[in-house]
Amino acid sequence: MDTSFKGAAVRLQDIDIPRIGAEIGVGEDELHAFMDVEAAGSGFDAAGRPKMLFEPHVFYRLLGKGMKRDAAVKAGLAYPKWGMKPYPKDSYPRLVKAMAIDETIALMAASWGLTQILGENHRDAGYTSPQALVTAFLASEANHLEATVRLLVAWKIDDDLRAHRWPVIARTWNGPGYKKNAYDTKMAAAFAKWQKIRDTPFSPAADPVSAEPVSIAAVVPAVDKATVERVQQQLKDLGYTEVGGVDGKAGDFTAAAIRAFRSDNGLPAGDGIDDELLLSLQKAKPRAIPAARADARADVVRDKVPEVKTNWLTKVGAFFTGIAALIGSFFDGIIGNLGAASGYIQPVKDAAGDVPGWVWMLAIAAVAGGLFLVARHGEAKGVEAFKTGARR
Repeated sequence: MDTSFKGAAVRLQDIDIPRIGAEIGVGEDELHAFMDVEAAGSGFDAAGRPKMLFEPHVFYRLLGKGMKRDAAVKAGLAYPKWGMKPYPKDSYPRLVKAMAIDETIALMAASWGLTQILGENHRDAGYTSPQALVTAFLASEANHLEATVRLLVAWKIDDDLRAHRWPVIARTWNGPGYKKNAYDTKMAAAFAKWQKIRDTPFSPAADPVSAEPVSIAAVVPAVDKATVERVQQQLKDLGYTEVGGVDGKAGDFTAAAIRAFRSDNGLPAGDGIDDELLLSLQKAKPRAIPAARADARADVVRDKVPEVKTNWLTKVGAFFTGIAALIGSFFDGIIGNLGAASGYIQPVKDAAGDVPGWVWMLAIAAVAGGLFLVARHGEAKGVEAFKTGARR
């Protein structure tokens, strides 16, 4: 995405407020009152970019455990709790650095525009990706306000705005600490003020000219390698080990793991990576291990996991090879003292040099013993991996 964050930056027109409010049946005075308290005065900064506040604690949460979060913490771009460090005067340099770690998550961890909508809420605001939201916000403040009313509907407080239930609106939008800043009483006072001011003449049938709408579909990015890697790592961390390696390639293993995750977490069937999947991965709990799997016997695991069976067969083969070699070394010493038998065996022993045959047999037994121990360890690790879910 273009990190200049420059677009048309069209300011909100008087007609936009009643026009957008009419889309959800909210009057101009109610929307003005909400904006007086929740809007930032202007949706753009002095440089013509959407007003933006990068939230390191949100970036920390959304990244989840892993190398990316470690890198973000080391760079001072992420920390676990709000308020651990002061905000800089300009958040854009910090955002651009965060985007180098993970563009999508960085955009989701910032608040944007006129009413400071968190990028994480892009879907409720009517956009399929944070990139789509930001691209629309570059164009006009009308798009900021459109997204705001969509959030009001998605969060089911549009009816509260129509009914002037200011505490409900303030609590939903700002959290339980809204009373400290008296957001509800400020909204009530602003509404009383705007009721005394003449409304902007507006008729929905007039179809007024508004800011050129941005095509959301046109700006939805393809799933990049970094996003695929993040999904693979999160799936692996959650116990979906059928994902295979973390290589940024959405192959059959990754598709199988995504299908399993979607099935386990009530998401629509499929193997695609979308915003719903990304958000669910952030909130999901580790995969539960069925009791039948956790208590599986070794012979059951051998039938399900090829490498466990291979290790078992190797172990058995090494055991009998070692026993045979030990027996051979014993009889080699006896036969060496039998005249007739010694005559047949001696040429073979001479070809092998001066090393007695029983030494060769013992060496074979030692190698077989080592192979037995390695195979037994491999079998045990394979069984353990199956029981814990590390091997599917």
